[in-house]
Amino acid sequence: MNGSLLRLILAQISIHACMTGMRMATPLLALREGYSPAAVGVLLALFALTQVFLSLPAGRYADRHGLKRPLAISVVAASLGAGLAVIFPMYPVLCLAALLSGGASGAAIIALQRHVGREAHDKVTLRKVFSWLAIGPAVSNFLGPFMAGLLIDYAGGEAASTTGFRAAFLLMALLPLSAWLWVRTVAEHASEPPPTSPRSGTAWDMLQHQGFRRLLLMNWALSSCWDVHTFVVPILGHERGLSASVIGTILGAFAIAAAAIRVLIPLLSEHLSEWKVVLGAMVCACVLFIAYPFMPGAWSMMGCSIVLGLVLGSVQPMVMSMIHQITPAHRQGEALGLRMMAINGSSVVMPVLFGSIGTVVGVSALFWAVGAIVGSAARLPWLMGQHDLKPEHLPPQPERHGD
Repeated sequence: MNGSLLRLILAQISIHACMTGMRMATPLLALREGYSPAAVGVLLALFALTQVFLSLPAGRYADRHGLKRPLAISVVAASLGAGLAVIFPMYPVLCLAALLSGGASGAAIIALQRHVGREAHDKVTLRKVFSWLAIGPAVSNFLGPFMAGLLIDYAGGEAASTTGFRAAFLLMALLPLSAWLWVRTVAEHASEPPPTSPRSGTAWDMLQHQGFRRLLLMNWALSSCWDVHTFVVPILGHERGLSASVIGTILGAFAIAAAAIRVLIPLLSEHLSEWKVVLGAMVCACVLFIAYPFMPGAWSMMGCSIVLGLVLGSVQPMVMSMIHQITPAHRQGEALGLRMMAINGSSVVMPVLFGSIGTVVGVSALFWAVGAIVGSAARLPWLMGQHDLKPEHLPPQPERHGD
């Protein structure tokens, strides 16, 4: 991992940790102020809602302007949102902070992913750089809530005081500023000139590409696995009488396993094939989701979560590599935006759908339904490996420029 990639990872952690810290702190403040669980649910949905609508424009903006301009706008938006919560710690402002920090995180990640993909010269390097970059969210998912929680508990003299919340929001407002310090010396890549075809600028045109449709469907199926695991495991654990700390440990083991496999992938990237890794992950996820409701206790559930974390954690670097292989260089930001829009749209809708279905048919049936979905979609990576990722179908690689 070179110095430029390390700076980009640190920048990603800085902005994403702001969002994850706000996502943990704002609902706690809303609950302390007496707002209902429904109001807290709306607040949490706003973190993903902005990304649904802004991801595609953010990707196109990154295609036109590169890395630094989208990142500068994201830094300002994230710091502004958290800063407003420092001054006005009230529910409407917390909603605005959720919109700003969520949108900023999504736009920044798209610009960073696009830039990192353009630094890679071949498929092996693509797998390596996206594996390293994927470690960033795993770190920030721990770092942001951990730091915010410490300040909420200890900065105000007593736990969950207004001063403690303001201190947490202030730190979250300062974190994105460090992102700009990390990337200000990173060299930009020259933008790819778009072709003169009149249909080259529409998202519908990109969705007509069979390989890209397969990729989005495959990514949606795997994203549903993440969502259902996060949403349903607490319900299953509660039904079985497990404590909150034990349920949290099961979910934490899943997250640690997902991060660990991303550390190993760069070491094994020369021996991996994207479509084979994703195919294996989908088959394993299908088996694990069918078996999960039969796990009798906390230890067996934790073992299942660890294996599932290893399986699902291996997917994102492979998906990112495939996106950069099947999309033209001048539209890679747009493709990343479409992917993020689909994922966040699923994150907004699926928990509501899961809750409704789970109430009717039970939690076990919900696990089995998602297992059946991901199993039925397992042929998609095989089709991509046979048709869409062959050298004659790949777009030409752009000219690379070093730091």
